[in-house]
Order: sequence, then structure tokens, then C-alpha cells
Amino acid sequence: MLQKISVPVLVTCTFDPKVRKVYPEVVVWEGRSYPITKVGFHHMYRTGRTLFHVFSVESPSLFFRLVLNTDNLHWSLEEISDGESD
Repeated sequence: MLQKISVPVLVTCTFDPKVRKVYPEVVVWEGRSYPITKVGFHHMYRTGRTLFHVFSVESPSLFFRLVLNTDNLHWSLEEISDGESD
């Protein structure tokens, strides 16, 4: 089931200098740690002067849509899914 939410989360990332990309590795949400096993999709968009990076990522049990605000470097969890149909 897909849930749209908008909550701040802690995200641990790695920067790979060879390919010059950032990869989310762990999401901490509601006190639980979810290791990222796959980054499926990454895109960017602007609202005014603010650039947002959107990552669709997968953990062993859940799918997350994470958004990074580049003005304040805050991460938010926008959507979560367990993979089941509604």
C-alpha cells in the first residue's frame, strides 16, 4: 500500500568521486534503521530558486521516496510503500 507522508528523516549517504554521484545508504524513520539495497530512480526539480533531489529507493521490506532540499540540506520522506496493492 502506498502512503503519502511528509516527515523529516535521517539519511546516511555516500559520495562516489569516480562517478560523482551521491547514494543514500540508510534511512532512519520513527527510530528504525532501513538499509538501502537499491536506488531505483533519481531526478531533480526546482521550486523558485530551491533545487530538490528526489530518490526512489528500496530497503529489504519497504520502498521510499526521499527528497533532499539543497537550500537547507534537510531530507524528507514523501512516500512509503510495502509493495502490496491498495
